[in-house]
Amino acid sequence: HVQLVESGGDSVQAGGSLRLSCVASRATSGFPFMAWFRQAPGKEREGVAAIYSYNPNIGDTYYADSVKGRLAISLEVANNTLYLQMHLLKPEDTATYYCAASGGPVYGPTKLRTRDYNYWGQGTQVTVS
Repeated sequence: HVQLVESGGDSVQAGGSLRLSCVASRATSGFPFMAWFRQAPGKEREGVAAIYSYNPNIGDTYYADSVKGRLAISLEVANNTLYLQMHLLKPEDTATYYCAASGGPVYGPTKLRTRDYNYWGQGTQVTVS
């Protein structure tokens, strides 16, 4: 049974920064991809950033166009932890942010198709005003 536990969500002013964390209950090298998704009220869940977790290409990253240059995904393998560093936050970044991990292949150029991810955390709330 895989557990993903997010933390780090908060209320911040526009232009501020936050770092989200996601701790996995098993080694992240066991997942081909890990990613962050977000869902705002009344909207569909959307992919934000993904990272390749397998050797030898561990660390390859993929981003949604809306967050390129402002958000950075990273992986700390020793601690089974996935991060999302967020800078220059905007009100439109307000959402519940979810950590996800794939149990198999992930398709598409951005690696952010919701249906390719099998394991999900409970989410952490980010509010930007």
